Amino acid sequence: MENKEGQYVKRTQKDYTLAFKLQVVSEVENGEIGLKAAQRKYGIQGDNTIRTWIEKHGQYDKSYKIRSMKKSPEQELMELRQQMKLLEKQNRRLEKELNQADKKALFFDMMIDIAEEEFQIPIRKKSLPEQLINSKKKKK
Repeated sequence: MENKEGQYVKRTQKDYTLAFKLQVVSEVENGEIGLKAAQRKYGIQGDNTIRTWIEKHGQYDKSYKIRSMKKSPEQELMELRQQMKLLEKQNRRLEKELNQADKKALFFDMMIDIAEEEFQIPIRKKSLPEQLINSKKKKK
């Protein structure tokens, strides 16, 4: 800021309007401009001035991470309902897959029964393999 005689006058926080602060914060948060560039562009003296504005008026915390905004009960309820619908849909899909897997297992079981009758050979292992039987005898 300069007065009429061309002398520099130091600005204070009170010299900046809220609208101005919000505009600068918005530009920085949206990535349109960096902190130092905004400081030069708008003639802001303090190195921490814009950071302070971001802390007070922005959507970012000190490390410029998005703040977790409090959700209204209506928003939470809506999100929970959507989650519930998604889980119900997944549950129906999984039940359908389980039903199909059960049918496949039953079908394969029937095919093995038919093959055993047709070819007169045991397909299912009803006894332990010979090696296992021999090793169990040795342990006793």
